[in-house]
Formats: sequence, structure tokens, C-alpha cells
Amino acid sequence: MTDLARRIAAQIATEIAARPEQVNAAVELLDGGATVPFVARYRKEVTGGLDDTQLRNLAERLVYLRELEARRASIIASVEEQGKLTDALRVSMLGAATKAELEDLYLPFKPKRRTKAEIARERGLGPLAAAILENRSADPAMLAAAYLTEDVPGTKEALDGARDIVIEGLSENATLLGRLRDHMRDKAMLRARVVAGKEEAGAKFSDYFDHSERWAKVAGHRALAMMRGRNEDFLSLDIEVNADVEDKVKPAERFVIAALEAQGSGPGDQWLREVASWAWRTRLRVTLSIDLMVELRERAEEEAIGVFARNLKDLLLAAPAGAKNTMGLDPGIRTGVKVAVIDATGKLLDTETIYPFPPRNDIMGSQAAIQRLIGKHDVQLIAIGNGTGSRETEKLVADLIARLPAPKPTKVIVSEAGASVYSASEAAASEFPQLDVSLRGAVSIARRLQDPLAELVKIEPKAIGVGQYQHDVDQSRLNRSLDAVVEDAVNAVGVDLNTASAPLLARVSGLGPALAEAIVVHRDSNGPFPSRKALLDVPRLGQRTFEQSAGFLRITGGTEPLDASSVHPEAYGVARKIVAACGRDLRSLMNDKTALAGLDPRGFVDDRFGLPTVRDIFLELEKPGRDPRPSFKTASFADGIDDIKHLKPGMLLEGTVTNVAAFGAFVDIGVHQDGLVHVSQLADKFVKDPHEVVKAGDVVKVRVVEVDVPRKRIGLTMRREIDTTRPTEMPRDKPQRVPQTRPQAAPSMGALGDKLSAALRRKD
Repeated sequence: MTDLARRIAAQIATEIAARPEQVNAAVELLDGGATVPFVARYRKEVTGGLDDTQLRNLAERLVYLRELEARRASIIASVEEQGKLTDALRVSMLGAATKAELEDLYLPFKPKRRTKAEIARERGLGPLAAAILENRSADPAMLAAAYLTEDVPGTKEALDGARDIVIEGLSENATLLGRLRDHMRDKAMLRARVVAGKEEAGAKFSDYFDHSERWAKVAGHRALAMMRGRNEDFLSLDIEVNADVEDKVKPAERFVIAALEAQGSGPGDQWLREVASWAWRTRLRVTLSIDLMVELRERAEEEAIGVFARNLKDLLLAAPAGAKNTMGLDPGIRTGVKVAVIDATGKLLDTETIYPFPPRNDIMGSQAAIQRLIGKHDVQLIAIGNGTGSRETEKLVADLIARLPAPKPTKVIVSEAGASVYSASEAAASEFPQLDVSLRGAVSIARRLQDPLAELVKIEPKAIGVGQYQHDVDQSRLNRSLDAVVEDAVNAVGVDLNTASAPLLARVSGLGPALAEAIVVHRDSNGPFPSRKALLDVPRLGQRTFEQSAGFLRITGGTEPLDASSVHPEAYGVARKIVAACGRDLRSLMNDKTALAGLDPRGFVDDRFGLPTVRDIFLELEKPGRDPRPSFKTASFADGIDDIKHLKPGMLLEGTVTNVAAFGAFVDIGVHQDGLVHVSQLADKFVKDPHEVVKAGDVVKVRVVEVDVPRKRIGLTMRREIDTTRPTEMPRDKPQRVPQTRPQAAPSMGALGDKLSAALRRKD
């Protein structure tokens, strides 16, 4: 192993609370093509038990640190080629912990376009700048007189050139830049103001029309809200430093003066102090403000992506209603309610379009059609999309169910986020080529009630709508994070090899879209797979892929009972030894926890399979193919409360958590507008992170605290008693259902603001 690999492993080990040897083992597996789910589940002995979260962080940091090291090597080679690499500089560059620190050190040696300082040097003013720095007792104007030429006609031009040279030196001083950056991180304020004349058009950003807060304390969702306001031309943003300091020479300027060692009283010192002030105002403050804005955006994006990932995971792992005949209703007013019935496996049985609402108002005919389909297909579940017309459709169904004899179907309001995206997708068109797009949406709504995970994997994660300013963040980074969440969720639950769709199979460890399609084609041509081993008959699916995927695929009722479990085929021998020690048949042993109670797992450890794997096998034999998802339950919306205008403070309602943000949780209470339970109202104790209390999909009891009909904002509480001493904070900006457009040009914010906005747009 190289010194570089050891250094990277040591750093990652510290960050993920592991040992370097664990990191090295994991890196070797990942570099060899192993997936995170496979390594986390089936290579615990190799990695010392690193879990999927540690492995995901490891993989992300590995990419960053390898890029950092590649850049470090490139920079050192460039400076060395210029003949300017000193031992001290090499040590500094090798010690840089971040890309920003490394780039600061490289600034003086970085090839650049012709600058004012370069022009001044060409005019022979380099010695003048050096003379002023060397002899502080001399008058700079007197020194400048010796450097007048045709290109430098006066002392002012000479001193301006010398100033440009000194300022360039300051802007390339890595130590000074580091001190100023740290000072600004600690003291800077982020200031937002409304752009003149945009007050009415930008009303949704009114909370930030005159807003100021510490840069270091700006919450991610507020930062993204202000940046969106800036990009939509409603807000100006500025970084203010030492604005509250009354001293003529601000602390930041004193750092620059110290870098020039210009604290003396000589004429040269006085001139250099003026240069320091000029450098701070015109160059350093602008450059570092841009850096801080970029850093703030990255910090906010990291928080937003983390929120989205956690919400997505909760939604994917939401409780499935189970394999039951299900009716899906995609509500609509003028265009009608689309109806689709599917069987227990998700196969489409029947479709219908009904028109119970204006202009047709065919309530009786619509109810008759639903009743006919329920009877014809023995419907047990009715999934109603939560979009426009949802509560009206629910009332229609509720009135019908009340008249039906037992057993009655159960109606459930289902989030239809992303259903329209799936309906218009190539996958939906391929599955239902003759079906209208709107009816495909009804099928999706029904299926996501049966099994949310199996249906939601067909939709691009970003379209599911549980993010926080998801369209404002780095899309490639967001996609990587969300794809990892989907992969982990699918493999945590496991996939039925003989019923899973191609999109679901594509998320299984080691497979991917091409092999997933090949598996489905083989299954359609040859019938159900009798065993996991039969996977090797699929074209282009080799032993390596089989190793990565087999443990996450399930076969129920096949020739090998262990194929229904998460025991990997490579460990079947250990499982059979355990069964033999019980003196029982494998099928009778599985699901019988008492049969294994008297066995010691340590007795089955061998050279290949350690105690962690043996314990996993014990757990799986006790409950094979166990589903980690919770049991199914649904919220009951209050009768007669189906519009925000019906809400009154004090009402106690039941709802479903649709989204969890850093500042609280949004809850669907059946009025077509989610309410916010601010983080301060989530519990009768201090809550730092809303995810500690709720997750997407939870059914919760809430009390209405505040209703703002014009702004469509609802304040809710989950506290047992309303705390009137603490204000209930209404949502400043909702993190979902936002216009899906990229940010536009930023407004003018004065000299500094214009430079900030232009630079940030370039970085975007």
C-alpha cells in the first residue's frame, strides 16, 4: 500500500469513527466492484462490521480525497516545473487539508491573464514597490520620482502601479487569506434586502426584505430561500464584515496591515496602510465574500440533500398495505376521476373514468361504477390520490362504502407525488401501450398503496417531491445521494425475483437496467425461476454479478427453501449445519425461534464465516425474508374539513407527515395544503432535529394553531398543550411544490453585490 493510500485511509477512518484497516478493506472491496449493500450485509468480517451509512460516507469522501490528492500532485508538479518549489512550500502544500487551502497556496504560481500588476512590472515599477516595502522612512512620492518614464509620466501613475503590485502580493498571500477567511466566517453577517420596486411581485420573500443574520448561523433552508430570491431578481444579498465596529480601521483591515507590517509611523507605513485599506475594499473583501457565499451555498445544499435523502428513505420504507386487490382513483374535477383496478400482484384488471363533479355531476352513475368494480374484482383496498379533487372523491367513496355490506373495502388517501411523471414515462408506455396516460396514473396510485417501494423506484427520485429546495442544489450530487438511498432501501427489503418489475430489479446490488431487462425477458420466456442458481442461465449474468445480487433476491416456494431468505448462497453450507444441529427439517425449522434457542452461534464459526455472519443466519432462520418495514396504518381525515377555510385554531386533527425539513414537519390534514409543525411544536421537549420525532409517512395527531388563508399557510402543533409563551413560527418558505425552473439572473446589488452575483452565476 502506498503512503498516499495510507494517508487517505487514516483520514477517512477518523471521520467515520473506524480503524484504518477497516477503511482499507472496504476500499479494496469497492474498488473491486462490490456494492455498498453487498459489503454492508455480506462482508462484515472483512470490514469489521462497517454499516451502510459509514460505507456511503467512506465512498463519498474517497472520491473527494482522491481528487484532492490528484490536484495536489498536479499543483506541486506545476510549481516545480517553474523552478519555484521550495522545501517550505512543498511542506505547506502537502499539509493542505482542503481544496480551498491548496488553491490559496497555488495562487502566486497559477498561470493568469495579464494583470495590472504585471503591466506595472513591465513598466519597471517592481523595484519601486520593493523600495517602498524596504524603506518605510522614505517618502513614497520621492522614491517614485526615480521611476518616471514615457509609460509612467508622473508620480501618481508610478505609485498606482506600485500599489497594484503590492495588492497582487496580498491577494496571493495564503496565510493572510486564511486569517481573513476565518475572521469572516466568525464575524460576517449575511444581509438581504428587497430590490426596489419588486416588493409586490416578490411578496413570497417578504420575510427577507430587510433581513440580517450571522453568516455562521444561517440555516440551510433560509440560505436557499434568500438565494432563490436573489436569483429571481427580488432580493439582493451581501456579506457585511465588521459593520458594527465603529473604529475607523476595521479589524479585517488590521489583518491586511499586519501582513504588510505597516504599523509604524513612517511615510512608507502610512502609504502602505492606505494600500491595505484599498486592497481590502476593492479586492480581498470581494474575493472572500464570493468564497463565503459559495461555502454557504454548499453548506445549505448539503443540509437540503440530507433532508431529501432521509425523507426519501422514510417514504420508500413506508408500510406496504399488502398483496390485495386494489382500486386506484386519480381524482379530477372537469376531466373526471380515473379508476384502475389491479390484482394482488399489481396486474391491471380493469379501468373506468367517472364524472361525479361539475359539469356532469353524475354522482349516482359514478358510485354505481365503483360498486360494480368492487364486486366484480373483490376489491379490498381503495387508494385515492391526494391531488385536486381528492377530498371530494374521498367523500364520494365514503358515502358508497357506508351503504355496502361487510366486508367493506378500506379507503386510503395516497400521495400521488410523481405519479404523473411515471404515467408519461417510457416504462409506463412500455407496460401499458394502449392505456391513456391519465389511467396509468391511477394504476400507479393503486400500486404504491400495495407496495410503495416497488412502485416508487419507477419514478425519478427528484420527482417524488419530498425535498427542500431540491431544484436549487447541485443536481449531480443530489442524484448520487438519492440513488444511494433507493439502492439501500431496495436491498434492505429484498426483491421477489419472480414478480419484480425491471425498474425494481435494476436497483438490486450488482444488476442495473440492462441485466434487469434480461432477467425479465428470460422469466417471460422460460417461466418463474425455480432457484437463485438458475439466475446464472440469464445471458451476460456471470458469477461475479450473481455473488453481488443473489442474497437480495427472494424465491418463494422454489426448490431451495433458503432462497426465500436473505442467507447468501455462499453460506448455505453454514445454514445447513445449523439445521442439522437442531435435528429438524429445514422447512419446519424456519419461523420457529425456539428451535434455535439452545444453540451457540460461536460453534458454527469457521475460517470463512465469522460470528457476525453466523448470527445473521440465525436471525434469518428464525424469521426468513423478514420485512424491515413497519405495519400498515393510515390517517383518518375529519369529516367536513376539506378546505383551508374550514380550519379554526384549536381543532384536533389526524394527518400524515408528507415532508420533514430542518425547521419542522409538513402534515397533510386533508385540505389540499399541508400544514407546518414547526420544530418548536413537535414535542413537549426541546427538539434539535425534527427527524428525531417524525418521519415521512407517519400518522400523527395535530392541533391547529394558526391559519393564514391568503398566504395558504397553516400552523400546527403536536405539543400536548399549546405553549402561548412561545410564538408558533409559520413556514417562511415551503420546501416542496415549487416552480421547477432554474434560477434566473440576479439583481444589481451595488458594486460588491454585482461582482458577487456575477461570480456566483459563473460558479453555478
